[in-house]
Amino acid sequence: MERSELKFVVEAMLFAAESPLSVGDVMELVDGVTREDVEEAVAELSREYDTVPHAFKLIHVAGGHQMCTREEYSFWLDRLKHAKRKARLSRAALETAAIVAYKQPVTKLEVENIRGVDSGATLHTLLERDLATIRGRGKGPGRPLLYGTTRQFLVHFGLNELDELPKLSELKEILDEREAAGVEDDGGLPPEQVPGV
Repeated sequence: MERSELKFVVEAMLFAAESPLSVGDVMELVDGVTREDVEEAVAELSREYDTVPHAFKLIHVAGGHQMCTREEYSFWLDRLKHAKRKARLSRAALETAAIVAYKQPVTKLEVENIRGVDSGATLHTLLERDLATIRGRGKGPGRPLLYGTTRQFLVHFGLNELDELPKLSELKEILDEREAAGVEDDGGLPPEQVPGV
């Protein structure tokens, strides 16, 4: 493989890698290249990123190399992260959020007993989006984690306080109305407009 092509192969790998990529990793994946070839490709990429203005750079971390955004653009990445948080929630996440909101503090096992399925991933999503938080530990066997809602939960769903959630008796009416109107799930509404959640 020519050196110029190797540089682009290494760049593509670094771009796609979720964790730092070592010279040895590249050598295992690309036949017939030497350590010096890979090191030179990484060095050339690093020089190019430093010479021509880019929003990212190469860093040496944990025994490998990784692309990362330059510090001066962190404000914009924070905005992007916030915008992603407002993205639509899946039906499973909405169900889990509703259970946490109405039953808090609630354990994972209690959520799963209500939903009838494993809810670890959806609880993780809610934690990641700051819609749920860990409120402590229960008193039962193994002292399970207790989950509750956050201020961001209120913001996300346009509530001032949890008392504004519909009463459980009202939820049946809302769901019946939605079913009568032919609405099977929340797909047509943004999360903040889904009634009752």
